[in-house]
Amino acid sequence: MNGSRHRVWQLLLAVTLSALLLWWAFRDVDFAEALGYLRAVRIGWLLAAVFVATSLFPLRLFRWRLLLRTEDGEPYPWTPLWHAIAMGFAANNLLPFRAGEVVRTVAASRLTGARLTTSLASVAVERVFDVLTVVGLLAVALLMPGMPAGLSVAGIPVQRVATSAGLLALAALACASLVVAFPRAAERVVRRIVPSDRIALRLIEIIEGIRQGLVVLRSPQRLLGVIAWSVVLWLVNALSFYLAFVAFDLPVNYTVAVVMQGILAFGIAVPSAPGYVGPFEAVITAVLALYGIGASQAVAYAVGYHITTFIPITLLGVWSATRTGLGLGATAREAPPSA
Repeated sequence: MNGSRHRVWQLLLAVTLSALLLWWAFRDVDFAEALGYLRAVRIGWLLAAVFVATSLFPLRLFRWRLLLRTEDGEPYPWTPLWHAIAMGFAANNLLPFRAGEVVRTVAASRLTGARLTTSLASVAVERVFDVLTVVGLLAVALLMPGMPAGLSVAGIPVQRVATSAGLLALAALACASLVVAFPRAAERVVRRIVPSDRIALRLIEIIEGIRQGLVVLRSPQRLLGVIAWSVVLWLVNALSFYLAFVAFDLPVNYTVAVVMQGILAFGIAVPSAPGYVGPFEAVITAVLALYGIGASQAVAYAVGYHITTFIPITLLGVWSATRTGLGLGATAREAPPSA
């Protein structure tokens, strides 16, 4: 009962924060003017942006197959991993509490037979590389000519946030590397501090599953592949933002798209309603304001991009959930299977 009440309060907080951020983003908008910008959009360029944004999910599939392997080091089949990715991102768009990672992890485990802990560890490593890549690209973009000095959003220095996030990601990667390099030491620590043999054995099994999910860190070839795919993925993501700039006739370049995606990656981390509604519009409006884009045009861009890129992966995820027989909501609520 207390757990359910706590989740209700979490949801109310997230929805309230989304509403406040939407109000902030829309507060100076002339809605007739914004509607005019939406009507004047170059459909061909917007469709190109949507196509490129949707292509990110197959790119994630290539990278995930390097991270998630069987105990023999063999990659899992393409189809079940694709279904897991599509369902995960659709769940983020439709369900509260950022359920996408849970759905993706459970779906991958159910569809491939991988340990849940191994699947979870692979997703966690993927997120670490996402942070490092986004921070790296953001740092390079901020050094480009024409970038405002001491760039800050809502009074928060972008460089400071990016540096902190990068250091945390490096620390997480270092800890993961230690688990891979010294699994027996981790087991000895568990046996020493956990009095119950049954619980200790269970924790050791979990550590082994995590170690398998992190084994990519011991393969230079696969590690380089993960790094390369991460860079490609985020450069392509920035390209989708840039193509939408052209669609909405915004006088900003690709470098601004890289900066915007970096700030957006941190902005949508705050609690929000499903689909990142609120933080997405607020961050884009704030970033574009730094480059002289008015609120009405910025909001038209944010809303137009958000809605049109929301639709394809959501439909694909719902189709995957139907195809596999794993409902999004049921998968999100499912108790973790045995690791």
